[in-house]
This record gives sequence, structure tokens and C-alpha cells, in this order.
Amino acid sequence: MAHSHSETPSTTTPISLRVPKRQLDLIDRAARFLGKNRTEFLLDTAYRKAQTILLDQTTFYLDDTAWENFTAALDARPEDNPKLRALLSRKPLWER
Repeated sequence: MAHSHSETPSTTTPISLRVPKRQLDLIDRAARFLGKNRTEFLLDTAYRKAQTILLDQTTFYLDDTAWENFTAALDARPEDNPKLRALLSRKPLWER
């Protein structure tokens, strides 16, 4: 299913949101950074997130060997990654 920006006004539906100022300011900053207006940013972001959620529900099938490799990879202890550990321990910019 393709996403289209060429919808005509008669085929679109308005929505209304109440957004805390702090969150709206962050959304607006991100939209400006990408050269989009608020509506474009919100629609594109929500659309991509909806696709991701639905795609994550997709079933996939593996043969016995692929399944064993897959479960072994999931069960394996992750390698130490000091850079990732440092990144995850930092406070996000939007919470500073």
C-alpha cells in the first residue's frame, strides 16, 4: 500500500490534537530541520510508525537449520560494546 501526498481535499479527513507546548516545540524543531511543515512532519512520521508496527506483525517461516541459527543468535550473549554502553547511558537531548 503506497502512501500518497497527492490526495485531494475531498478525500482527506481533518484531525485535531491537543499537544503540550514542550512536545509541540520539539515537533516543530524537527519538522523545520527536515524542511517540512508541522502537518507534513506529523503525517509522515505517524504513517511510517504505523507501517513499522504493522510490518512487525508479519509472520515469517524458517527451515530447521535457519531456525536453529536464528534462535542461537537470539540466545547468544551480546559482545561488549563500550561505545554503545556510553551512548545509552547519556541523557537524550530533549530531556536536558
